[in-house]
Amino acid sequence: MATVSVEVTLDLPAHLVWEAIADVGAVHRRLLPGRVADARIEGDLRILTMPDGAQVRELILAVDHRIRRMAYAVVEGQRLPLTYHHAAFQVLDEGDHSRLVWLTDVLPHAMADAVRARVERGIEEMRDVLELNESER
Repeated sequence: MATVSVEVTLDLPAHLVWEAIADVGAVHRRLLPGRVADARIEGDLRILTMPDGAQVRELILAVDHRIRRMAYAVVEGQRLPLTYHHAAFQVLDEGDHSRLVWLTDVLPHAMADAVRARVERGIEEMRDVLELNESER
């Protein structure tokens, strides 16, 4: 299994970043507006609707407030030919700043570079949205 690890430093305290990550039903508003058109929760599933109408179903595995970690597995609707996709976010406190870490495990191994490109772009978008939203408060 290939593991993709990306991280970004945010000019925000960890508790603010964690609030957005832990709000799993609001990814389309708080983290990736424009990339995700809608999100809804049905039990332990998060159903993401993309701007083109395609849907991705994710099983929410953990939302751990103590260690600021959220884990999920994509179970349906992947846009890449993956047979396995598990990921986790963790928010680390660095004083006035925070670090957001996104670990993604995928199969087949050969898809790691394609996944890395998407995850790198996504984490940068999340950072920009979070920092912009906080500066507008």
